[in-house]
Amino acid sequence: MFKRISILVFVMLLGACTGIPEGVQPIKGFEKEKYLGTWYEIARLDHSFERGLNQVTATYTLREDGGIDVLNKGFNTQAQEWEYAEGKAYFVGDESVGHLKVSFFGPFYASYVIADLDKDNYQYALVTGPDTGFLWILARTPQLDAKIVDRLVQQANELGFDTEQLIYVKHGF
Repeated sequence: MFKRISILVFVMLLGACTGIPEGVQPIKGFEKEKYLGTWYEIARLDHSFERGLNQVTATYTLREDGGIDVLNKGFNTQAQEWEYAEGKAYFVGDESVGHLKVSFFGPFYASYVIADLDKDNYQYALVTGPDTGFLWILARTPQLDAKIVDRLVQQANELGFDTEQLIYVKHGF
């Protein structure tokens, strides 16, 4: 009996990691090929795996199995060196919905939810994780128009994210 309960709890915890924050709707009409390439991190909520990093980028390329390879890169200002993290992503459901699961650690996945996107040109995105503790504003260039950033921050705030805690990422030395 204990073994069955343990398995059930483990499965429930894994499912929670690929969930969507309450009130967030992943974008529809997503086109994977247009999303591929390099994105610059404009702002993020703090978390241990990016703490102290600036000049952060994420590069997405197509995998042979239909998934997406992820290469995150950031400059550690204290150590004065580049840090890299390689991962993989797969769609949770329909590929036209901006809800993926991303893994940097073996079989463990976390949500990557595209909550807003410049659907015309794919020049900016608002991305969340499985809960309101994870948030990124991404752009195709190191800077993003302040009006767009303000709109995305307001949207994130309305969705329950603590936007007062956003870290604005520096690009360039």
